[in-house]
Amino acid sequence: MKHSTTLPVTALPSAEKYQGKGPAYQRRFHVMAKPTGSRCNIDCTYCFYLHKEHLLHQNRREDMSDEVLENFIRQYIDSQDGDQVVFSWQGGEPTLMGLAWFDKVVAFQKKYQKPGQRIENDLQTNGLLINDEWAAWLKAHHFLVGLSIDGPEQLHDHHRVTRSGKPTFARVMEGVAALKRHQVPFNALVTVNNTNARFPLEVYRFLTRELGVTYIQFNPCVEAREFQQTAPQFWQDDSIPVTGTRRAKPGDLDSIVTDWSVDPEEWGRFLITVFEEWVNNDLGRVQVNLFETAVAQTMGMPAQICVTAEFCGKGLAIEKNGDIFSCDHYVYPEYRLGNLADARLAHMAISERQKAFGFGKRDTLPGDCKRCPHLKLCWGECPKNRLVRTKDGEAGLNYLCPGIKAFFDYSAPILAGIAVLLKHPDQEKVL
Repeated sequence: MKHSTTLPVTALPSAEKYQGKGPAYQRRFHVMAKPTGSRCNIDCTYCFYLHKEHLLHQNRREDMSDEVLENFIRQYIDSQDGDQVVFSWQGGEPTLMGLAWFDKVVAFQKKYQKPGQRIENDLQTNGLLINDEWAAWLKAHHFLVGLSIDGPEQLHDHHRVTRSGKPTFARVMEGVAALKRHQVPFNALVTVNNTNARFPLEVYRFLTRELGVTYIQFNPCVEAREFQQTAPQFWQDDSIPVTGTRRAKPGDLDSIVTDWSVDPEEWGRFLITVFEEWVNNDLGRVQVNLFETAVAQTMGMPAQICVTAEFCGKGLAIEKNGDIFSCDHYVYPEYRLGNLADARLAHMAISERQKAFGFGKRDTLPGDCKRCPHLKLCWGECPKNRLVRTKDGEAGLNYLCPGIKAFFDYSAPILAGIAVLLKHPDQEKVL
């Protein structure tokens, strides 16, 4: 991934709309929009984005302008060839932009929408500003909501607090009540950290039985100790520890990761416990991102999420000033591709540099990964988590590897059984 930053941002031939010459292709990529930049109305202990205000020298009082917004929407729609374009609004906290600003979002989308094209929107929010007015608007404009929530009250409030250190759970639940009153579909995004990882069933059952969520994203919290200053893959080589050692776990004074990061073995136990509950009680009713993609990949289908795909690079991020970055987790000066005011979005997204960034996920895997029986289910997970060395000293191993391996060692036979059942639904029970 680091090598890609040395390459020019030169557009590939496929960055232009297909004109019927040569092999057919479709331009498809995704951009995560951050209209408030790092600005947020809460102060989560583990937030990986709040520091961007200082790292990127942002003006806290300036959000995405109407000019940048319209330019982004116009170029994003023009750069896509399929019949569907998905806009994702995140932050920081995107609801701080207000409903009047999102009215402009919808208006610009209608202005540039192509005939026969379907525009979809999703909004990732902490839920604190969601009330009846917001919920009614989200329902009327068919927005899918992703709600950031880390489990029941005590677990949620451990890290997700206001700037004055006050809990946020009660206010989040008020937002949930408004979403339910207006029948707004919402998913749950859980950051699995050093605290809630120890209570997998409490987290999962709260989401599915109390909130009634039927789609869950579990994101492991992993941040390098120097994440506020140092971009991924720019770590000092002599500081990279060997997997399984004390420095490759959270809590040690000299750890490679922050104290709030999830322990690798704890991550594995969390996944195994939730997976067992899911298989026994919720298979076919509740979708869990990591389990759904594991089933699909076991069946020989493509990964459904970027972290388990062979390549990445098709998920970019746009900051509030129009700067484009290789990935949401790579919003660092080293991985800046350019700005919408100076370059075309398609030329940045479909470029030599971004291609090298995406292929780097596979091409930089250590030998241990290439020999692993679970390679095609994992592909080294997210490159930003490749913080440790293999036991024989090779760099580039994922920090979470012990937990990921334990999970697939346990789940692989069951995944295979689910795959058989899906291919042959009339067959006797195979699990």
